[in-house]
Amino acid sequence: MLKSARKQEKDPEGRMPLAEHLRELRNRLVKSLLAIVVTTVVAAFFYKDIIQFFTNPILDAVGCQYSFAELAKGTEETQCARIVQNGLLSPFTLALTVSLSSGVALAAPVWLFQLWAFVAPGLHRHEKKYSLAFVAAGFPLFLTGAYFAYWSLPKMASVMLEFSIIGSDNQLPLDDLLQLVMRMIIVFGLSFELPLLLVMLNFGGVLSGKKIAGWWRGMIMGITVFAAIATPSTDPISMLALAGPIWVLYFAASVIALANDRRRARREAAAPADDEASELDLTPEAIGEVEAVTTAPALPKQADTSRDRVNGYDDVT
Repeated sequence: MLKSARKQEKDPEGRMPLAEHLRELRNRLVKSLLAIVVTTVVAAFFYKDIIQFFTNPILDAVGCQYSFAELAKGTEETQCARIVQNGLLSPFTLALTVSLSSGVALAAPVWLFQLWAFVAPGLHRHEKKYSLAFVAAGFPLFLTGAYFAYWSLPKMASVMLEFSIIGSDNQLPLDDLLQLVMRMIIVFGLSFELPLLLVMLNFGGVLSGKKIAGWWRGMIMGITVFAAIATPSTDPISMLALAGPIWVLYFAASVIALANDRRRARREAAAPADDEASELDLTPEAIGEVEAVTTAPALPKQADTSRDRVNGYDDVT
């Protein structure tokens, strides 16, 4: 059984020797890896369903209403843009990659908790509060961005295949397609984290709310260009569907930053000036009972323990 180093002996201030820190880090890593291995094994039994989940919308968008088994038969009724796998080892490599990626994603609550449990003892109370708040806000934002990527991928696929030469047979390598899907999900998810990053920089004192709000023209233009590149469809609805939520999140971050600046200004106004001394409590307190301290005798007569002592001192001293 792996025993946490902090459970053996807790320091009130969270201090630990370097060896105990390394032992604690090892235990956290082992627990995280075990969780990833277990979820990877479970995902390996459903890797085909996972692939179908990510590729079915794209297959529908490019005119394929059939399953992989029907496409493999190659009948005349199933002629469309095909998803193919190249190489003898490609199916096994793809299954391993999909299972491992799914295992890491499914085990995220475990290894994120282990990371938090290792870092949290070194944080102050307000730092813990802010960290939990940012994580609680960042995870839903990332999921929202991932959903928009999943929603826009079929539209993007149909537009891209319109550039194909007439009469050609479109073949989509499955590994490249899944890499594109994962890349889009990560990019969209991180783009929705932009407002949270601005709020973090404001709470850390790096950016002021006035400066963040003053960037609104450039931010709107940059977000629009990003949405146009990420969703290269012919209709403006797809672009606005991605850019609109990020616009709203940016202005919400500006409002939060401005409110935080006003709160910080009121707190600094109530505090003493830099050249003003803080008020000190000079009320005298009672001194507790004097405790006798035993020390090695410095003088020959002090070795006699029968002598009377007053407040820990004898008449020789």
